[in-house]
Parts: sequence; C-alpha cells; structure tokens
Amino acid sequence: MIQKLDVNSDEFINELELTKNFTDKVCTQFGFVYNPEQDVNESVQQGLTRNKIIYGKRFCPCFMVIGQTKEEQKAANNRVCPCKPALEVEIPNDGKCRCGIFCTPQYAQENALKNEVEEVTHTHSRTLTKKECEVLLHKNNIDSSELEALLLAREENVVDFNLVDVREWMEWAGARIKGTDYLIPTTSFYNALEQITDKKEQPLVVYCHIGSRSAYCQRILRDLGFKTVSNLEHGIVGFQGKIVSGKE
Repeated sequence: MIQKLDVNSDEFINELELTKNFTDKVCTQFGFVYNPEQDVNESVQQGLTRNKIIYGKRFCPCFMVIGQTKEEQKAANNRVCPCKPALEVEIPNDGKCRCGIFCTPQYAQENALKNEVEEVTHTHSRTLTKKECEVLLHKNNIDSSELEALLLAREENVVDFNLVDVREWMEWAGARIKGTDYLIPTTSFYNALEQITDKKEQPLVVYCHIGSRSAYCQRILRDLGFKTVSNLEHGIVGFQGKIVSGKE
C-alpha cells in the first residue's frame, strides 16, 4: 500500500521545518555544507520528513525502510540520518553522502564551479575564466558548446590547448573545425604523432567524425603520457561551431 502525505498540511510543513533545523545542526556538528544544487537538498529534506512522520525516525530516503515494526526496523539496521556509512565512508571518500545533501566544503565548491561552467558554456553568456577552462579540459568528454566556449577563450588568450583531428587527410581537407591545430590520422597515428610529442603537458582536445576514433586515440595518448586529453563527443558531425575546408 502506498502511503500518501499531503505536503501542504500543517503536520508536514511543521515537521519539514524541524527537519531543516536538524540538517542545519548536522552540517554544523560535522563541518559539512549543503549541496550546491538546492533541489537536491529540498528533495532529501522532504524525504526525511516523510519518513519521520510515517516511521518516527528520519530514515535515509535513498534506501527502502525494511520491517513493519520498530523491532524489525531496528534489526534490519536501516540507515538513520546522518548514517554511519555516510559519516565513515561516503563523505570522506566521495565528498558527499549517498543522498547528496551533506558535502565537504571542497566538494561543494568544485561542483558549484562545474554548475557555473555548465551554465556559461551552454548559454554563451560570457567568456570562460581560466579556472573554468581547466574544469572543461579535465573532462573525459566535452560537447559542441563546450568546445566552442574553449575556442573562444583561446582566441582571447585565456587558455591554451591543442585541437587535434584524428580523421584522414581527405576528411580534414573536406571539412574541419576552425581552430584545428594538428591533423594526426588514426591510420598513421604514431608517425604523425611526432608533431606533438613535445607537448605532453599541454591539454589536448581530439575529435573525429562521430567520436569513436578519437576516443580510441584518446586512450592511446593517455597511455603515452599526455596528461590532459578530452574527446569531442559526437565528433565533427555534432559540432555546431565554425567549419572550414581546403588543403591549406
């Protein structure tokens, strides 16, 4: 049977306020901060409130509550917030608890920056900062908007990286992303790689037609000691920025 609660009822509103006070105290006691994504915090607080009303305890809302009676629930070792696994394992190792509401200050700061980068790159509201560019260049895969934002930042001397096309010469001559620095065809990869063997410390972005060849080359480049290599997912097919062609 599904338990239905009226979130607009006085009971729920009052208990929600108590839950918010409770999570505030947890943050203060353990030196945590809230998740930079407020909707995560609100969802978890509502879940804790629901469980407090139904079961009498703030069981973790990310896990099922096992047992019909209090004795059965205690024997099942259900997670009660703040739970032991979160305090001893999840937050120290991952920077946040399983539900995501309690975070270390470092995790929250890093993810707030990632959220800001996401907003800027997909609205093109301004040029990326150097720090924001570094966040993008450390991603395993970047999309069209992110590469466009990085290329703009490079034009304005905010960041430096190399854009590498791993398709064949005829593909490169027919159409390539404006700003491509090197052509290193997959079929002659190791020979063509001589162009950038002295640039292992400099970030790379690799691309191909749809992203599969470049993902393969990305793994090889990392194995060869290139420190920072991102792949353009969906390749040039999915790129919405400027395309150029020609042999020069």
